[in-house]
Amino acid sequence: MTIGDIAKLLDCEVLCCADRLDSEVHTACGSDMMSDVLAFVKDQAVLLTGLLNSQVVRTSEMMDIICIVFVRGKKPDESVVKLAGEKNISILSTSSRMFEACGILYENGLRGGS
Repeated sequence: MTIGDIAKLLDCEVLCCADRLDSEVHTACGSDMMSDVLAFVKDQAVLLTGLLNSQVVRTSEMMDIICIVFVRGKKPDESVVKLAGEKNISILSTSSRMFEACGILYENGLRGGS
């Protein structure tokens, strides 16, 4: 699945790195706790979260997460978007709740790590 596929499935607004929509995503993680994300060691992943601070981008960079989807219509401030752009991490925003968004991605073949 690509970042573009995720954007379409979740009806997302692309906030950063629209040029990376053809990048492949292999797994997904949904969490508002970055400590849980750190335990989810997977490359080429997408993170779904409602947490809006820069720590989300820094954690994503450490874990080779290539896309962050902010759920519940949340949008980070410009400093977070800028940081994500510097790190080549795509930023999307969806009005879906996390449970619903994760379910849609799962239903369409994207799985979590083992």
